[in-house]
Amino acid sequence: METTILKRELINIKTTVAHQGFMGHDHTARSVIQDEFASSDPFILLMDDFLDKKDTEPVGGPHPHAGFETVSLLLEGEIGDETHMMQAGDFQIMTAGSGIVHTESIEKKTKLRLLQMWLNLPKKDRWATPRVQDLAFGSVPKISENGLELRLYSGEMAGLKSPVQNHTPLIVAEIHLEPGIVTRQQLNASYNAFLYVVDGSIEVGDSREILNENQVGWLGRSAEKDESELVLTGGKSGGKVVLYAAEPQNHPIVSYGPFIADQEEEIKDLYRDFRHGKIGHVSALPAAQRFSY
Repeated sequence: METTILKRELINIKTTVAHQGFMGHDHTARSVIQDEFASSDPFILLMDDFLDKKDTEPVGGPHPHAGFETVSLLLEGEIGDETHMMQAGDFQIMTAGSGIVHTESIEKKTKLRLLQMWLNLPKKDRWATPRVQDLAFGSVPKISENGLELRLYSGEMAGLKSPVQNHTPLIVAEIHLEPGIVTRQQLNASYNAFLYVVDGSIEVGDSREILNENQVGWLGRSAEKDESELVLTGGKSGGKVVLYAAEPQNHPIVSYGPFIADQEEEIKDLYRDFRHGKIGHVSALPAAQRFSY
């Protein structure tokens, strides 16, 4: 019997709202994920941070994480220090796992735009050994043809495969379409997936529903692990969109501050370990826990 392929259509559209971020008046933040975790699983949060720093007053600082992964895509500018610097188009997954401290301190004048997600870990990998994976812009697998440019940062898609290793099956792709150009891509039907337009507009699905800049659109899905098809069309002036798709983990989490856990007692333990200096800094990770592609 012939299998019917699920066509991915938009089921929810939300417009992100800019507000002042924690780094002061030069920092604008947009919350891209605004749903309860049961609906967004395995995506915990995603922030679109824009910083146009016009002075040399230090902002940010060291802070801990545990129980999840940060997934960072730098759209513009540069961020980091002399030990590690991310440039525009670079990608990073930091597995906080059992616990890690990292520093996001910025002292110089700078202008940058960063998408940073918190991604849930499978329960069996909640306390995984911390690691950092960096994928440089020049090494990102890509397709560039006939008005379509697709860069694959994580997972497998469009005949491409990212070198990044995943605990939670995850696709992250940046797709740029010229006006009217159509692309049809295959996704696992069970993956929870959404689109975030970072420039211009796109039309989604066979219904060609419009998704504009700074809008996030969640896609319908199936519980079956079959293939599904996502159809995207470039809007009137073209569009650039970031696709996030991942396998839901289907277990509840406890979230408090910088930590994710399975039980509240584990959150208390993490705060105690941090106060007592038992959570190491990312700069001290051995070479075996650092990957550069």
